Amino acid sequence: MKIGVPKEIKQNENRVALTPSGAEILKSHGHTVYVETNAGNGSGFRNEDYIAAGAEMLPNPKAVYDAADMIMKVKEPIKPEYELIRKGQVLFTYFHFAASRELTEAIVKTKSIAIAYETVQRADHSLPLLIPMSEVAGRMAPQEGAKYLEKTMGGRGVLLAGIPGTEPGNVVVLGGGVVGTNAAKIAAGLGARVTILDSNLYRLRYLDDVMPKNIATMMSNPYNVRKVIKSADMVIGAVLIPGAKAPHLITREMLKDMKEGSVVVDVSVDQGGCIETCHPTTHENPTYVIDGVVHYCVANMPGAVPMTSTIGLTNATLPYAVQLANMGYEKAISTNKELRLGLNVIDGTIVYQGVADAFGMKWEESTKFIK
Repeated sequence: MKIGVPKEIKQNENRVALTPSGAEILKSHGHTVYVETNAGNGSGFRNEDYIAAGAEMLPNPKAVYDAADMIMKVKEPIKPEYELIRKGQVLFTYFHFAASRELTEAIVKTKSIAIAYETVQRADHSLPLLIPMSEVAGRMAPQEGAKYLEKTMGGRGVLLAGIPGTEPGNVVVLGGGVVGTNAAKIAAGLGARVTILDSNLYRLRYLDDVMPKNIATMMSNPYNVRKVIKSADMVIGAVLIPGAKAPHLITREMLKDMKEGSVVVDVSVDQGGCIETCHPTTHENPTYVIDGVVHYCVANMPGAVPMTSTIGLTNATLPYAVQLANMGYEKAISTNKELRLGLNVIDGTIVYQGVADAFGMKWEESTKFIK
């Protein structure tokens, strides 16, 4: 199979979908790997590194899309890329369709095969291709939030760790999954008092057992959310419903109860956000203020640490990419249920219900397209 890796063009996105070592492994399976010139520069991988690994360099995105049977990316295609996508071409990347009707309609129109990293799912319901970036974003969230708590950055002027004779900062984490667990660990490690909320009592029992003593667990419900955000210096949104839009756990009305200069970091913004007042921002302009609360809602947080993120992503995606390339997408999705759950759009049809439900669009069972 011919596999193409274009340079990411989303603003301040420095990751690349494949490391040179990943390209070498695909090459060893007999596949051709095309990489756009300078695609890896932002992650610390030179053109020479890819050439040494056996990849062929192409000068622009059109050349990569024209040459490849399967495109591997990090972020969803954006408008300049829509016209480059061919009918029947496999796109293997993060899509987060439920957050964008425009993207959904554009990919439907191309009649390509969209396999979304974020909905590939194992039998235990874990999301193996989302986990590494969730780990990165979760660990970054307290770090970024702590920066914007500084007075010079618009925050309350609170040091999360406190010092002897002063109270530490209060951090609320909404969601006890991969993002929330990693966020809580880092916030606790910084010395903050952390409350993590989740609607799964069994998950809360597990977290209570393994987390440091400065982390408290609480059942997630509207009453408890309203209660804890009143004393929060930082709230981290870490809610995920695979392939679907995130629910609003903090409404605009509830925001008024938060302290002036407090910070919200909504990691769920890729899926529409779990805080009603959040909308996607960029690394270049990461924050805005509503009702005195600083909002940090960067939609591609791991893009700020591209070397770590690219290596972590390739570690997770490569086994699936090898299977898609070795078997072809039809056989791969028919034999591997994990990959089949990653199939979101095929031949102009939405086959992932959460995406269709987000926009009231028609969907069909993916089994119709499996031979």
